[in-house]
Amino acid sequence: MRIGELARRAGVTTKAVRYYESLGLLTPERLANSYRDYDEHDVRLVREIRALARLGLPVERTRPFLDCLAVGHEHADDCPASLAEYRAAIDELSRRIAGLTARRAALITHLRQAAHRNSRVPETDEGEAPMTDFVNLPADLPVPEDDGAAAHLPGTPAPPLELHSTGDTTVRLDALDAPDALGAPDGPAALGSGRTVIYVYPLTGRPGTDLPEGWDAIPGARGCTPEACGFRDHYQELLAAGAVRVFGLSSQETDYQREVVERLRLPFEMLSDPTRSLARALGLPTFEAGGATLYKRLTLIIRDGVIEHVFYPIFPPSEHAEQVLTWLRENPL
Repeated sequence: MRIGELARRAGVTTKAVRYYESLGLLTPERLANSYRDYDEHDVRLVREIRALARLGLPVERTRPFLDCLAVGHEHADDCPASLAEYRAAIDELSRRIAGLTARRAALITHLRQAAHRNSRVPETDEGEAPMTDFVNLPADLPVPEDDGAAAHLPGTPAPPLELHSTGDTTVRLDALDAPDALGAPDGPAALGSGRTVIYVYPLTGRPGTDLPEGWDAIPGARGCTPEACGFRDHYQELLAAGAVRVFGLSSQETDYQREVVERLRLPFEMLSDPTRSLARALGLPTFEAGGATLYKRLTLIIRDGVIEHVFYPIFPPSEHAEQVLTWLRENPL
């Protein structure tokens, strides 16, 4: 068999065959005219080299497998030396993976440090955060329409749900007007009588983490961080206008929300509802994005265990805290 036919049948180039020969992996017979003469065993060897190369084994490290075939074994990895080569290759990959993982972790740390540093709100000379949003919304965001999905909520009793908060407490929604103080960590918290503002949002962006694809094109999706900053900047005014407490609520886990509270320096707690139990209890509107079901943006004003008022739809979210503040002032207790 000539070299061209061997290369064709084994699926390689003639140059590759000559390289294998230079390494001593192939030793064809020589004809009287000095031409190389290959046989079926050589075809099998070259195919084995190709198969091992697809596994990531360099050509130079295929010799134990070829020797295994040369002594008559059916499979190239029937011999102990072949198994040892597998283990050596796996150990090498494990070392490379560990090194790449460490590099990736270091890069993520630097990314987050840089992103958090640039996303934090600058402080004034007095150490106070300015009363402005630090994230600007695109001018062409789609405006959400009122689809009537929240029209049934005013007058509805708050459900008896307990949700974990970023303050290491459990807040019971139907006990928001109880006269008790905040509960102990990991225990139900009951708040003083008055109005509670709960703004429900889909998902707060996080430096280093991609938002769902097409996020800006979903009406009402973009703007959770400016909304949170608005409630932060107007927090004291909201309390002065009659709000006993302010909460943000989403389906994100508490640890995710805790990072947002720390990064944005929010003076209020976030409530986590990963199973969207509040949506089921009250029929709250949701939408799909990135393979997840998320809350549509709305705000509940709860008084005496009943939903007194609902803001829905909300736009622009960066101005929503001012809208709530105006409503509280215009509707004093």
